[in-house]
Amino acid sequence: MPPASPQRRSHDTKSRILAAARRLFAEEGYEPTTIRAVAAAAKADPALVIRYFGSKEGLFAEAATFDLRIPDLSAVPREALGAALVRHFLTRWEGDPADNALRILLRAAATNATAAARSREIFSQQVLPAVSRVAPAGEAERRAGLIASQLLGFALCRYILALPAVMEMEPETAVAVLGPTVQRYLTEPLAPDATG
Repeated sequence: MPPASPQRRSHDTKSRILAAARRLFAEEGYEPTTIRAVAAAAKADPALVIRYFGSKEGLFAEAATFDLRIPDLSAVPREALGAALVRHFLTRWEGDPADNALRILLRAAATNATAAARSREIFSQQVLPAVSRVAPAGEAERRAGLIASQLLGFALCRYILALPAVMEMEPETAVAVLGPTVQRYLTEPLAPDATG
């Protein structure tokens, strides 16, 4: 078998570094995870981490890439929107155990500005456009924010805090419990803004 090309070895090293970073960011959080720790876990030189990712922030940004793959909600029957969205998020979060970008973001966003900015970026680029397709005109941002508070709060309790009652809940039970709330945020009139 011929030796791997330099390009192939470079790709393999970068993949190992990224996998190690995802694991450490998910387990330890942003602040305690260092370039040296990632390099050691990946069996790579710390200089290679900098070469491939530029900085800890650059490494985090790539490790925390999270494609929500939100379906086109305009194709879902209006009365089923809440349940469909909750089911989608649960399937997305739990479908691939190796994809721990959500845990990385949840663990880090509360205490780190870079992680918080990444979370806002995902919200504005993925959640907001999906909600805009079905929400009343001019209300998408507030409704998407309420939906995010519900789903991310559930995810925090289930995947990070590991609250037993939430962690042990069957996915379809979660859909039945959360679906009506998300449905209300999507389709029903919201209370007027008290500041208006």
